[in-house]
Amino acid sequence: MTSLAQARELLREYPVVDGHNDLPWALRQTAGYDLDKLDIAAHQGAHLHTDLPRLREGGVGAQYWSVYVPAEQPEPVAATLEQIDCVRQLLARYPADLAPALTAADMCRARRDGRIASLMGAEGGHSIANSLGTLRGLHALGVRYMTLTHNSNVDWADSATDEPRAGGLTAFGREVVREMNRLGMLVDLSHVAATTMRDALETACAPVIFSHSSARAVCDHPRNIPDDVLERLPANGGVAMVTFVPKFVLQAAVDWTAAADENLRAHGLHHLDTGPEAMRLHRAFEERSPRPVATVSTVADHLDHMREVAGVDHLGIGGDYDGTAFTPEGLSDVSGYPNLLAELLDRGWSKADLAKLTWQNSVRVLGAAEDVARDLQATRAPSLATIDSLDG
Repeated sequence: MTSLAQARELLREYPVVDGHNDLPWALRQTAGYDLDKLDIAAHQGAHLHTDLPRLREGGVGAQYWSVYVPAEQPEPVAATLEQIDCVRQLLARYPADLAPALTAADMCRARRDGRIASLMGAEGGHSIANSLGTLRGLHALGVRYMTLTHNSNVDWADSATDEPRAGGLTAFGREVVREMNRLGMLVDLSHVAATTMRDALETACAPVIFSHSSARAVCDHPRNIPDDVLERLPANGGVAMVTFVPKFVLQAAVDWTAAADENLRAHGLHHLDTGPEAMRLHRAFEERSPRPVATVSTVADHLDHMREVAGVDHLGIGGDYDGTAFTPEGLSDVSGYPNLLAELLDRGWSKADLAKLTWQNSVRVLGAAEDVARDLQATRAPSLATIDSLDG
């Protein structure tokens, strides 16, 4: 049996839990949330990385749908609620394929039913507008992780890609982490500065995740995880979910991407825009300056390193599909996960290792967060702290 055939067989028993997919934002950008215009029951390869046929082909068993809005978005809380509504519309429209999931038990139940467990993660602390009440509201609506920052700082936490301001987490930032632990909402440390990662690990009493980050020692980009942070994951119990974004996994792509992003900004577009005009500009830029191409092997290099430093019990997958303009060869869309597993099998990873990577670690982490929350809720009331009372 070929490695690819073995990978597909393993995924039937231990499907992929993917930590981050930006389909809801892509649906807003490309179709104004019109699910008739972009029906993901059909192959949407010309428009999206994600649809139901390719999720099935890729062996995806659970997906954290990102309810992302840009930090500069007017009324970010309202826009986040629209993203949550989009996920709910998807669940209502495709009940035979997508199962709503809030807990680790829900994930396992969906797997037994042959459906894709659908969870939500908010990408960026700007989505709570400095309000713990809003944080609790997002949790009540089903959001099960929050990335503390996106590409820019929030008032209480430093981002990896902004000028340091807080030096990590402020007092209110630490209170956000504690309240997330009390709720059972996973603290996501993708996008945050290394100082914020360390402060969060010092503060958290539940496992953290990195929903879509790779290894800084392999590709020196601030979005990636330093080795000293990876080394702390076993004590915390958390999971680092490797991402596929070429500019985070391939060193040669870092400088090229900086120039391509500047090209978009020069034409008045946001550097993260993946709409038709942005892609036209990207293609024209690529004709003038060929793009360095990441591969399945590139991503596997990160997993090999992360396994060596953090251990196989603390790894997962977070592809960032529909949130990136480019993808690696062999991982062009959500159907590509078997190619990554086949590469890892060829490198000597066992089937038991891969079962942890794809399914077991991510389910364990959510279950552990639920256990911590159950204990905390018995002894701790909801926090009434405000940013003014702690940081003012």
